[in-house]
Amino acid sequence: MDALTGKVVLVTGASRGIGAAAVRAFAGAGAQVALLARDAASIAALAEDTGGLVLQGDVAQAEDLERAVGAACAHFGRLDVLVNNAGVIGPIAGLAASSPQDWGRAIDLNLKGVFHGMRAALPVMRAQGGGTILTVGSGAAHAPQEGWSAYCSSKAGAFMLTRALDQEARAEGIRALSLSPGTVATDMQDAIRRSGINPVSQLDWSVHIPPEWPARALVWMCTPEADDFLGAEVSLRDETVRRRIGLAA
Repeated sequence: MDALTGKVVLVTGASRGIGAAAVRAFAGAGAQVALLARDAASIAALAEDTGGLVLQGDVAQAEDLERAVGAACAHFGRLDVLVNNAGVIGPIAGLAASSPQDWGRAIDLNLKGVFHGMRAALPVMRAQGGGTILTVGSGAAHAPQEGWSAYCSSKAGAFMLTRALDQEARAEGIRALSLSPGTVATDMQDAIRRSGINPVSQLDWSVHIPPEWPARALVWMCTPEADDFLGAEVSLRDETVRRRIGLAA
C-alpha cells in the first residue's frame, strides 16, 4: 500500500506498542516517518529498519514538541501527519491512594502532551494549507473505570482537544480525528492485567487486538475515506468501522 507516498509523519511514543506498529504501518504505506521517544536508543533500530528519523523528547515539555516538529520539517521539508500516541496508564489506584505527582504526570503526558503536539504542528500545517492530526484515545474517555481516574480524565480531555481543534481549524484544511482502539495486546495492557483492579484487568489476553490493527486504522484515518469522522472518534470496537478499514471481524 502506498497511499501516503511522499507524506511526512511524526509519531510520538514510537518505541513500542501502538507507536512502533504505527511507524511500520506508515512506512509501509510509503510515508517518511519521524520517531519521537524519551529514550532515543529505544527507537534507533526501528528507525533504521524503516528509514525513519530519530527524535528524542518528552511530550510533557512543550519545547520538546516544538523542537521535534522543527527537526522533522528541517529533515524532510514538511509535516503532513502528527500522531499523538505517547501516554501512560498509571497511576492505577483509587483517588485517595494516588500520588499527586504521578497523577499529575499522567495529565502532563496524556492531555498536555496532546496539546503540545497540536500547538507545535498547527503553524506548519496551516502554512502548507493542511495536514492531519491524529490522537490515540480510549473508550476510557467516555466510561470511568475504578483506579483509572487520571487515565480516564486525561483521555476525556484529549478527545475534547480533538473536537476543539476541528472546530478551530477544519476550514484551514486541518483534519483532526481521534482513535479509540479498544483493548490492545501491549505493555500497557500487561500493566493493567497485573494490577488486578477493575474488570478490564480480568480480561483474557486472547480478547485483546494486536497493535497492528490500530496502526492500520491510523493510516486509514489519513485518507479521505475517514472524512466523515473529522472532529470525532474512530472506534475499533465497531465492527462496521473494522470492515471499512479492512480489519478482521
